[in-house]
Amino acid sequence: MLRPFFATLAFVALLGCDVVYQSPSVNPLNDDDTKVRVVQMTPETVLSANRSAYRPKQLPGVFFAAAGAGANPRGSGALPRPFEDPGRASSLLETRVPPQVTDAPYRIGVGDVLLLATPQSGNTVEQLTGLLAASNSRQGYTVQDDGAIAIPNVGRVQVRGMTIDQAEAELFQRLVENQIDPTFSLEIAEFNSRKVSIGGAVAQPAVASIGLTPLYLDEALAAAGGVNAENLDYASVRIYRDGTLYQIPLNELYSNRGLQRTRLQAGDSVFVDTELQLGQAQAYFEQEIRTAQFRQSARINALNELQAEVNIRRNAMQDTRQNYLTRLELDSVERDYVYLTGEVSEQSRYPLPFGKTASLADALYSNGGVPTETGNVREIYVLRGSEDAREFGAVTAWQLDGRNAANFMLATRFQLRPNDVIFVSEQPVTRWSRVIRQITPSIITTTVAAAAN
Repeated sequence: MLRPFFATLAFVALLGCDVVYQSPSVNPLNDDDTKVRVVQMTPETVLSANRSAYRPKQLPGVFFAAAGAGANPRGSGALPRPFEDPGRASSLLETRVPPQVTDAPYRIGVGDVLLLATPQSGNTVEQLTGLLAASNSRQGYTVQDDGAIAIPNVGRVQVRGMTIDQAEAELFQRLVENQIDPTFSLEIAEFNSRKVSIGGAVAQPAVASIGLTPLYLDEALAAAGGVNAENLDYASVRIYRDGTLYQIPLNELYSNRGLQRTRLQAGDSVFVDTELQLGQAQAYFEQEIRTAQFRQSARINALNELQAEVNIRRNAMQDTRQNYLTRLELDSVERDYVYLTGEVSEQSRYPLPFGKTASLADALYSNGGVPTETGNVREIYVLRGSEDAREFGAVTAWQLDGRNAANFMLATRFQLRPNDVIFVSEQPVTRWSRVIRQITPSIITTTVAAAAN
């Protein structure tokens, strides 16, 4: 009764590897038209493999844009332009330059300090002792809230909104009316009514005054100690003027002399932002607007418009991003893949990341690595087809010998390409074990049948 059993066992043992169980392997000597070239992974061959041209797919530009990069600077304007094509690239920061400031003579305002100078001779000294004292001590007259300055023996003189020439004419008339020698000169000692605030990523936030000469953007930034921005790609200068937000990327500002000479006007708020988001800039502008809300209610409305526009743009971008992620989840977005087969934890495909290359180690160990009990670390292959259409069947098999653990450093530097196949061969003992598992039920069945007969 044992003879049929041993005969069957011997027959299967001889033919089991070729008949009962078929095991995949990388064989350069195929009988078909496939041409397989096996190349050992070394530092030199890894560099050679990495030279093949490859440009990773990029995330849509909406993932890099910010709520403040729309086309219309006010909340009452049009909605931001939609992203019809998720793969279309867009600029990170949009340049919006404020309108040019027209030349105009300086007009005296509240807080300015005027200095009167009179000759120090004759009766004028006796008649204008107050004026001479102010002139000699370099103490001027501050324009009060009602727009007037108070001069001894003359009274209050309205000068707000006047040019220097107009103020001199008004003072001349008042001196003549009070029978005082109208010999004097008038100048502005301190410019306090026309100011520009500078904040954000600057050395020292400051308030710069606008005097008789124009104030330009580069001068205002210099007055604040310069810009402190490590990454110019994400930094911009934002200018808030009359309820409208403008911005100039720092890269463009430093490369364009014309942008540096952007002329500022009284009431401008300049904020240097080092991030794409409008959070810090918006908080700064809110503070600037709320400071003036008791004098100008229109600025409160401008703040509401700005907040509404930022929310609309942020929601639009979130919807676009979520739609793209949903398409990605449903596999409706074109992706590049690498395929894992053989003795790996799970037969699967590995998506190549957006915007960067992936290595052999990334694909292997994101999938659980090589099972040491069944996988043959000596035969880890990356199969790559020829890019030449005339050699459609040609395959290069880059072999990693993992018996030396130091060779796994090569896996971290071997860059994958779309449609690469990662194949891990099986251990010889694994092959034999599987043959035994397959033939054991047949042996038992055959033996039982023979015994029954």
